[in-house]
Amino acid sequence: MSGLLLDYLPILIFAGIAITLALAFLALPLVLAPSAPDSEKVSTYECGFNAFDDSRMKFDIRFYLVAILFIIFDLEVAFLFPWAVTLDQVGPYAFWSMMIFLGELVIGYIYAWKVGALEWD
Repeated sequence: MSGLLLDYLPILIFAGIAITLALAFLALPLVLAPSAPDSEKVSTYECGFNAFDDSRMKFDIRFYLVAILFIIFDLEVAFLFPWAVTLDQVGPYAFWSMMIFLGELVIGYIYAWKVGALEWD
């Protein structure tokens, strides 16, 4: 039975070192961090100017719309890279599939533009 326990000894040593390092990394900032930070550093900061309203205020829906549009067109570029690298190997079917995909995205972009989703008052 002791031979079986000796097989687990490296795992126990590794776990002990990991726990010791984790506790050290948690305790180190308590010792080294400044205890009296500057009042300017702890003040509320929002986009380069002081906060002017409650933090629970409602955001304009256009923030979310712009973020979603950015993600959609960012993912489009992410799909284009592997397609462009392997285009000579996958053939004409992949080419026309990507052209349909890009066409759908262009239609969506034109729709967002016509509806005024990209306008900012």
